Amino acid sequence: MAATKEKAPKVKYSKETYMYWYESMYLQRKFEEKAGQLYGQQKIRGFCHLYIGQEACSSGAVSALTKDDKWITAYRDHGHPLALGTDPNKIMAELYGKETGTTKGKGGSMHIFDKEVNFIGGHGIVGAQIPLGAGIAFAEKYKGTQNLCMCYFGDGAVRQGALHEAFNMAMTWKLPVIFIVENNGYAMGTSVARTSNVRELYTIGESYDMPAEPVDAMDVEMVHEAVKRAADRARAGEGPTFLEFKTYRFRGHSMSDPQKYRSKDEVEEWKSRDPLELCKDRILKNGIATEAELEEIDNKVKAKVEEAVKFAEESPFPKAETAFDDIYVQSDYPFLRE
Repeated sequence: MAATKEKAPKVKYSKETYMYWYESMYLQRKFEEKAGQLYGQQKIRGFCHLYIGQEACSSGAVSALTKDDKWITAYRDHGHPLALGTDPNKIMAELYGKETGTTKGKGGSMHIFDKEVNFIGGHGIVGAQIPLGAGIAFAEKYKGTQNLCMCYFGDGAVRQGALHEAFNMAMTWKLPVIFIVENNGYAMGTSVARTSNVRELYTIGESYDMPAEPVDAMDVEMVHEAVKRAADRARAGEGPTFLEFKTYRFRGHSMSDPQKYRSKDEVEEWKSRDPLELCKDRILKNGIATEAELEEIDNKVKAKVEEAVKFAEESPFPKAETAFDDIYVQSDYPFLRE
């Protein structure tokens, strides 16, 4: 009797993709945990909004796009550049306000930028990045590229008028932009249910005949697939898509948030679908990688985060005389030189 051939595990993507997802999300998780700890020690000051729980929103999207695509988001902005490949040293230094940071210590937690990975910033004004995202997409279309813009915002920003103006123009001009609301349930401390008659936020896209869909953003595969569909439409000249990433932040809105507006049971229920643990479980159950391989990644990431802290600690603060640098740019247009 012939031996039965063992079936290969049913997995959708390559080992390289799964390992990227795991390492990317683990890096974001450990970086943010350390940032929270350092904030408590007053090493990091000012505002600080952690991405813990929402890591799949960035990692799953990066794997579906190209390195030439552009990214813009709000002020919960540490995770996106980490997923794109920004040096953690520079992000940590920026949180410390050091001159080796991504914006030379002048932006802090809410304003991370990295031109090298096409990350066009975290933006502090609620909803202000939405028309900027449409504008970035307009520039790509005008130049005739195949690039698109990923424009992220929170559920609170959906109530801003700028969103509706940007949606209208993006559909009218068929701009290559993917609008993403990271719906973590609360605009600061106020739930979507208390501030919006529309509870399924993706349906807002229907008013503009914009393709729109909800996405289980605790599952990195679901994020990847939704973004890939939207990207294919954008590159085919079919215009924007509106995705509602249903996600959850495991920590408060910011480091100063006592979180009295939600129950511990609610938080624990969402933590049972931790995107990092879901990805790890899928990798192990399908034999994509071993515990030892994942542990190797864990150790590498932890060392990288510790290195980032050391780099930030040892970096100098900006000199007072540089306060007005990088505000103005030399222009070739005569009327701007007058």
